[in-house]
Amino acid sequence: MSGFDNLNTDFYQTSYSIDDQSQQSYDYGGSGGPYSKQYAGYDYSQQGRYVPPEMIQPQQPYTGQIFQPTQTFTPTTPQPFYGNSFEDEPPLLEELGINFDHIWQKTLTVLHPLKVADGSIMNETDLAGPMVFCLAFGATLLLAGKIQFGYVYGISAIGCLGMFCLLNLMSMTGVSFGCVASVLGYCLLPMILLSSFAVIFSLQGMVGIILTAGIIGWCSFSASKIFISALAMEGQQLLVAYPCALLYGVFALISVF
Repeated sequence: MSGFDNLNTDFYQTSYSIDDQSQQSYDYGGSGGPYSKQYAGYDYSQQGRYVPPEMIQPQQPYTGQIFQPTQTFTPTTPQPFYGNSFEDEPPLLEELGINFDHIWQKTLTVLHPLKVADGSIMNETDLAGPMVFCLAFGATLLLAGKIQFGYVYGISAIGCLGMFCLLNLMSMTGVSFGCVASVLGYCLLPMILLSSFAVIFSLQGMVGIILTAGIIGWCSFSASKIFISALAMEGQQLLVAYPCALLYGVFALISVF
């Protein structure tokens, strides 16, 4: 036993004793005995008590109004550009850029070389008329037994590109490629008359040569007149007419031979 006594003396001493457990016991059953103590200030003995429904005060419904902010911006419905009905809408051809009135005015300007050209109309990029005239020129050549559609479109493209570069060098304002193609295409109209004559009789005689020279002069004069009025190139019509005559001379050679 002396060994246990020595072990007890060497054991770590604390201030805890068994008597403290009886003082810190809790009553979790709510019996109120010697171990009763309210934990964290809450009375657990009243947790399961019955309350009759008459003693419960009914909740008053909310009679207020929900806050609705005032609308500072009033949205407006977008108005259509052409109106609400289909009658106010522009024609489909006008939306596509095809104006028959302008096409007719350009055609009359080409057919009447002495008529003053309207520069505002001639400066438009209208390719509907030139495409029709190129097809008509190829169709008249086909009636004469000449399948030259590839030459017609190839020479037209090269000629338009050359005139586009030349006019941009000569004019101060400059010109678009579409405008050059439009003017040269409209001025091809007299060449259709020449190819139509080639269907009826041969153009390789003296009469044919004179008629061909007159048609070339007609086409080149009309084209140069339109370019001068559209680009404000006063006093330069002969300089513009010379390359136009070279281009339409190639079309005349296709028609004659």
